[in-house]
Amino acid sequence: MSSMGRALYSVGFWIRETGQALDRLGCRLQGKNHFREQLSRHRTLMNVFDKAPIVDKDAFVAPSASLIGNVHVGRGSSIWYGCVLRGDANTITVGAGTNIQDNSLVHVAKSNLNGKVLPTLIGDNVTIGNSAVLHGCTVEDEAYIGASATVLDGAHVEKQAVVESGALVRQNTRIPSGEVWGGNPARFLRKVTEEERAFFSTSAADYSSLAQVHAAENTKNLDETDFKKLLYKKNARDAEYDSVLSDLPKAA
Repeated sequence: MSSMGRALYSVGFWIRETGQALDRLGCRLQGKNHFREQLSRHRTLMNVFDKAPIVDKDAFVAPSASLIGNVHVGRGSSIWYGCVLRGDANTITVGAGTNIQDNSLVHVAKSNLNGKVLPTLIGDNVTIGNSAVLHGCTVEDEAYIGASATVLDGAHVEKQAVVESGALVRQNTRIPSGEVWGGNPARFLRKVTEEERAFFSTSAADYSSLAQVHAAENTKNLDETDFKKLLYKKNARDAEYDSVLSDLPKAA
């Protein structure tokens, strides 16, 4: 390492040490409250103009999700980690029991070329897979949108219809109830099976139950989670110790 490199390393080292010392001092000044901050300071709900998100008390919104503006989320629905629902130019409505999975994007259009108003309307018990994009469209009850699928302005996915993973549903396309569409652009592939129909409601119910677990975990402060980590480590060490003892030869 050159003399310049050593000098920069030393400066960086002392800056980091100073930062850690200031952090410890701040913790001492805060006393017993120094670890009572929330796990995330991310702003999950944000107003735009005079519009504010409205979320049912029994819905789950992950701490890293963003609900912005005129967004309504119904009872038992779940908005998962990294999702963005941006209702700035129009309304986004999510019904009851619907799950919008990680990193999905839901947006709206003020109007299309014909002047038609295009909110995004999502019905009850809908499953929307990871990284899906919904823009100014309508998705009816118990429909299934696969991971990384895109549904564009004016498209309409009817009840218990399926959009396969990675599909692109073009503007103003209507997918009839009970049909499976896929591809780019999306086209009719086949009819929905009875097993798939049963899965729609099961998937929604499973996600509602799982969301309750995540909601409970996300309400805990750092003191509780640190205690649980220590407890898990202790139990793991105890189990490892018992395993070693069981492998030892028995005394005659």
